[in-house]
Amino acid sequence: MNYKYEFFIAGKTRNRDNILRICDLFDKYNVSYYCFLKNDETMNSYGNETQNETERMDVFEQLDLKSDIVLNIFKQDLDNEKSARNFLLVLPAGKSGHIEAGIAYGMDKKCYAIGEYESTESLYNIFEEIFKDETELEKFLVKYRNY
Repeated sequence: MNYKYEFFIAGKTRNRDNILRICDLFDKYNVSYYCFLKNDETMNSYGNETQNETERMDVFEQLDLKSDIVLNIFKQDLDNEKSARNFLLVLPAGKSGHIEAGIAYGMDKKCYAIGEYESTESLYNIFEEIFKDETELEKFLVKYRNY
């Protein structure tokens, strides 16, 4: 299969700063990725630019599940997840990120996570590796880039 991205990076919008730091590492090592936070179309489809992330998420969470905005984001996320070779979940993550991890695993993608998890979950064994911090991820990316 011909992939558009090496990684699909998932997490929750309220963990924005951590996710964007992870994206910076991928940029540093020139490893392609899709991240919903870097997609202007997704981020500009609800709320307004004067709102902070929490306020924007409050707006989004009040939308109807079958609204055009929600359905477009759903389609876009799934299409891009299918277009990626691997999956990375930035913890802490919400329900959507965990569902996306399950989808990726079901598509036989290599799944990874970074960050502290709240408690042991047997299903976290879908992850090939859970990187403790950005230093561990960076070492992995150096090796990955050189394959």
